[in-house]
Amino acid sequence: MADRGASALSLPKDRPVRPDPVLALNGMGSFDWDLDAGLFHLDAQAFEVLDLPPEEYDGRLETLNALRVPPPEAARLDATVARAIKDGSDHYSAYFRIRCRDGTMRWTHTRGRLRRDDSGRPHRVVGILRDATEELADSTARSLRSAQDEAFRQQTGVVQVISAALAHARSVQDVIDVLKDTHGVRHLGATSLVMGLVEAGRIRLVAEGPAGSFVPGTLVTRIDEPYPMSEVVRTLSPRFIESPEEFAAHYPILWPHLTGLRITSAAYLPLIAQARPIGAMGLLYDDRRGFSAEERAVLVALGSSIAQSLMRAMLFEQEKDLAQGLQQAMLPRSIPSVRGADVAVRYRSAALGRDIGGDWYDLIPLPGDAPSGAGRVGAVIGDVQGHDTHAAAVMGQLRIVLRAYATEGHAPATVMARASVFLHELDTDRFATCLYAETDLTTGVVQMVRAGHIDPLLRQGDGRCARVTVEGGLPLGLSAEFGQLEYPVATLELDPGSTLLLCTDGLVELPGTDLDDGMSGLARLVCEGPAEVEALADRLIQAAEERGGEDDVALLLLRRRAPGAARPGRRLRQHVAVGDPEALAQARHLIRAAVRAWGARAPADEIELVADELITNALLHTGGSAIVTVRVLEGSERRLRIEVEDCSSALPRRRDAGESGVFGRGLLLVERLADAWGVQARGSGKAVWCEFRLS
Repeated sequence: MADRGASALSLPKDRPVRPDPVLALNGMGSFDWDLDAGLFHLDAQAFEVLDLPPEEYDGRLETLNALRVPPPEAARLDATVARAIKDGSDHYSAYFRIRCRDGTMRWTHTRGRLRRDDSGRPHRVVGILRDATEELADSTARSLRSAQDEAFRQQTGVVQVISAALAHARSVQDVIDVLKDTHGVRHLGATSLVMGLVEAGRIRLVAEGPAGSFVPGTLVTRIDEPYPMSEVVRTLSPRFIESPEEFAAHYPILWPHLTGLRITSAAYLPLIAQARPIGAMGLLYDDRRGFSAEERAVLVALGSSIAQSLMRAMLFEQEKDLAQGLQQAMLPRSIPSVRGADVAVRYRSAALGRDIGGDWYDLIPLPGDAPSGAGRVGAVIGDVQGHDTHAAAVMGQLRIVLRAYATEGHAPATVMARASVFLHELDTDRFATCLYAETDLTTGVVQMVRAGHIDPLLRQGDGRCARVTVEGGLPLGLSAEFGQLEYPVATLELDPGSTLLLCTDGLVELPGTDLDDGMSGLARLVCEGPAEVEALADRLIQAAEERGGEDDVALLLLRRRAPGAARPGRRLRQHVAVGDPEALAQARHLIRAAVRAWGARAPADEIELVADELITNALLHTGGSAIVTVRVLEGSERRLRIEVEDCSSALPRRRDAGESGVFGRGLLLVERLADAWGVQARGSGKAVWCEFRLS
């Protein structure tokens, strides 16, 4: 039998297929396939093997496939023959299934030999067909079924990999990227991908590939138009197109635009979520015809997974837009222009859907005279615990009260303490971290208080950047709850050209990393960044975007401008405690020495006397300590300013001491000797100040 079958494959080049009695006795039929004419001749026994009535057959392979060979089996046979042609082989062998007239499936075996012309081009195939049902009933059949099962498992595995990747998609573009990468549709054998989303009764194309495969007029299509994506959206059923002829017959408008891609089959899937169509997806193939029942089931499952991911991504994007809108509404609409400083602020919302953070920033113009045109400002950065609408609401209220306390003229420590009491009395379980920096842009003096927040950074004019260590207190709310409302004040000099950086921990913290390492990395980034604050703020937010993270980022940069012709202001600050005569004497001595060292052409004795009177009044009449600040104000007129802060809100009043009175002349001396004096509220206390004109 084997010899006779081999001889049948060795027919002369010009000999047609004729019935062979020996082949027929062995249940074999023969065929002669004319590749040039496209004709596929069968002998009588071949018709028996294929259970095909001769009168139903027109001699064309397409008809044979349509009548007896299911599309997946035909696709496998085509691939086998194509591989033999490509490899230069002169024969091939394959097992395949046919569908008999009664609907049952039968295993068939074929062997073919390729005939080539003088140039090596194949033009004819001759071969045999035989019934292989009994043969494949043993281990061979199990092996073939096992191979098919393995292919099915591989396809199922690809769907699982894609579904796992889609679980992390947070935007529609993320879903598209997952499908287009190396773990996406290429593993399913697809050549091209199209995807559209339903919007207002139309389908908007959101993905197509590869590049150059876009079909004109399909960017936005109506659901009732004759396109496959429109059809699957209308019917809510998948559409499997198993041949180019079927594609051309059913979609004549679309098909001419796809001929260059050599598409042989396609699968269009409706994307259904929450019982409604949200879009459609098409997978186009150039190396197969037809889909088995298993392959169809896999693709339908894939479509369901993609639809769920798309719906989740669209809801996520909507919620994120809502969160960002609410967050932005809570932040200042604009930052006031500050003479003497360049300011930049930024806010980056975390990628957590509708979660709203409590991060905020603010810049507060403060009361006070500034002949040079540069005034005092308060810079605030803070973060309320939690990521929800309640955190955002608390943040909005805290921002308002901090601004109110600061503009009333309270000292930084008092601003922070009062804000903590407010949050504690707000009847909420939230606490907040905060950093408040009050800056005198004339002198460059910055007073900072910290409530559980991260330290600021200071970038010098020469580009050096370092962390500023600020001794802090408990977060807002907690300090009031535990009765620890003392907030130490740190002071630094902000030289012209230097930049103060305030930020929330989202800019430096990542899970599993140390805060100190994050601060060091941020300092390096600031050092290497541009000097201009807007460009530097953009660079820092870009770095936060690239790194990702699940926390909001608020950022405020304050750069002191270099004054025109004015010299840097000088400043002296001294703490004087109650019952410490040495501290009082030291304060007088330092004031006299500073006035002389600064070259002020003013009577140092008078300045020392006035300062002594103000300090003594604070110590005697408040029962607490005093803080003395002496500074030179530069501008059109140089002035020496003395401020004495105490913890009493009672305003000083001038009294008539009489001829023999010992007390009551202090303020009279201040009024007579100083060029100007006054009182400013500072939180729970006040500051009494006076000024002297300097030559």
